[in-house]
Amino acid sequence: MTTSFPETKTGPRLGLASATVAGCLAMVLFAALPVRAADDNPVLAKVNGSEIRQSDMAIAEEELGPSLEKMDPATRQENLLAFLIDMKIVSKAAEDKKIADGDEFKRRLAFARNRLLMDQLLAQEGKAATTDEAEKKVYDDAAKQISGEQEVRARHILVETEDEAKAVKAELDKGADFAELAKKKSKDPGASDGGDLGFFTKDQMVPEFSAVAFALEPGKISDPVKSQFGWHIIKVEEKRNRKPPDFDQVKSQIEAYVTRKAQADYVAKLREGAKIERMDQAANTPAATPDAAKPDAKAPDAAKDSKMAPAKK
Repeated sequence: MTTSFPETKTGPRLGLASATVAGCLAMVLFAALPVRAADDNPVLAKVNGSEIRQSDMAIAEEELGPSLEKMDPATRQENLLAFLIDMKIVSKAAEDKKIADGDEFKRRLAFARNRLLMDQLLAQEGKAATTDEAEKKVYDDAAKQISGEQEVRARHILVETEDEAKAVKAELDKGADFAELAKKKSKDPGASDGGDLGFFTKDQMVPEFSAVAFALEPGKISDPVKSQFGWHIIKVEEKRNRKPPDFDQVKSQIEAYVTRKAQADYVAKLREGAKIERMDQAANTPAATPDAAKPDAKAPDAAKDSKMAPAKK
């Protein structure tokens, strides 16, 4: 049989030298998951009498996911089963060589166990906290901040020099079409859309641009405006009060935020009751919270226009 070690989530294509580590992690994973009924968890292969079940395939697929994405189902199934067979064979050889008795193996096994315990507990806490009520509260709080904020839809023509900007303004004053002139003259990536920036709020643009855009009335065209990107001619198309997106449009983002915040709050609570001694730091220096346990700094704001132009921050 040809051995095929797919790429894992956290490392390169697995070679024989690291197979014992993968075997160690897999054994921990297998031990941590509930046993399914035999009818739902058929035996797919045996290696020297040791069974490989469908549940083992599911774990392997989760662990090796990135390297399997482009495979068709049959090829993916064959590669997963081949990997598990090889893992059984190599891990048994490692046991025979007493690899499990080594300090390095024991350290890695302890780390893998602790990481799995942490991940599963935090997953439970996050799931428990992600209720319809919690998601709706995050949405309502964000919607209150958004509602009533003014936003502008504008076009712009971006050029290198003030003289170029003045020449463009002169053509516009003579009746040239703004969108067509933007396609010909503007160096902005959005020039192909006639310089259309869509709707934006004041804080989404550099201050010099926002100050002029929000002062103009719809249909009006500005004089040349200088920013760090060059010289702009701005035309305001429309003004309106900003509206929050529908809940369903941002539900997945809100769910992720609520989950991560609940996990971070849970870790913070556990830290408060733990005695933590840092030997690598001076006394009384607070230890940092690992990034893996931190949520995003603020709730998601999916209402902002995703179309970014050079003038935007």
